[in-house]
Amino acid sequence: MANKFSIGPATLVAAAFIGPGTVTTCTLAGANFGYALIWALVFSVLACMLLQEMSARLGVVTQQGLGEVLQTQFKHPLLNTAVFALVAVAIFIGNSAYEGGNIAGAALGLAAIFPELNFPWPVLIVALAFVVLVQGSYQVLEKALIGLVLLMSLAFVSTFIMTKPNLGDLFAGLTPQVPDGAWLTVMALVGTTVVPYNLFLHASAVKNKWHEAADLPQVRKDTVISIGVGGLISLAIISTAAAAFFGQQVSINSAADMSVQLEPLLGSWASVSMGMGLFAAGISSCITAPLAAAYAVAGMLGWSTTGKDLKFKAVWAVVLFSGLAFSLSGYKPITIIWFAQIANGILLPLLAAFLLYVMNRSDLLGAYKNTWLHNLLGAVVIILSMFLGGKSLYFAFTST
Repeated sequence: MANKFSIGPATLVAAAFIGPGTVTTCTLAGANFGYALIWALVFSVLACMLLQEMSARLGVVTQQGLGEVLQTQFKHPLLNTAVFALVAVAIFIGNSAYEGGNIAGAALGLAAIFPELNFPWPVLIVALAFVVLVQGSYQVLEKALIGLVLLMSLAFVSTFIMTKPNLGDLFAGLTPQVPDGAWLTVMALVGTTVVPYNLFLHASAVKNKWHEAADLPQVRKDTVISIGVGGLISLAIISTAAAAFFGQQVSINSAADMSVQLEPLLGSWASVSMGMGLFAAGISSCITAPLAAAYAVAGMLGWSTTGKDLKFKAVWAVVLFSGLAFSLSGYKPITIIWFAQIANGILLPLLAAFLLYVMNRSDLLGAYKNTWLHNLLGAVVIILSMFLGGKSLYFAFTST
């Protein structure tokens, strides 16, 4: 047991959701609806803490990933196959869409840094991610990129302080309300914060750092602090976007458009800074999303999850190149990023339900299984997510 707290795998969870999707979604939420959807962000952050704590507790106590646990919990062949198919399809669709958003976001960032170059940035980004994943040296790159994302985050928080947002309006946004046309934005805020693949990534990563139940207080502290900081960054982005754009009928289609909110702090460097942040956020998530899919699928099929296995590599390669196809589909990058967040939000209840099921297995977790409060809060998250997903789908189909 470790004697002192140290930052752990939850920083990867936070870095994964503070990606291009969060910057884009929170910017659009603030620009289009002001502070009205702050409540949706707060719900998303609390839901993320709850589910990621369960995932981390599962990884530490069982020393297995979520995919490995699911593979052993359903004994009947037909049920086991059905569960695998549901999870695999959910992970594949969600991660492929999310990967498209990551690639598109990183491409937006490079376009902002090098506006004079007309280059197929998505291809370059996928090539870089492929090389890193094949070599297995992603940890070193990830640390450097997390540093860049933190610098961009510091810029948002500093700008938030400088713009002196109306605190009355901000706190009023804690009261649940859904302005006309905001349902998809609410779902996107949930999907960009409570990322389904992070449930698999966290359980697999945490067991490499902590190995016994006595470490759970540190695990929980790591989860609350890391995700809490991520939530504050998201709040700062919504608030600065509300101050910069709300009520002005602006069109946001690029990193340069989004960078306007950073101009009070960075001036003419705002566009380049936003570009660097989006590139760092995008390429980092571009690496972690395929890995999480590989952990999930390989774990459920009983394959090796060391990263050296050819089948493990094949899974992340499929997700990576599916993401490239999404990013080259001809849709605007902002649209791809937006769709990815909504897709993740709709898929969330399914994977959260599987997590809740295994967290109640006494034979698996013993004294560390869910309490009635864990189950109640988990059920609330699943039911609310299903409701929001249903409303979003209804809105999407009836408005076309």
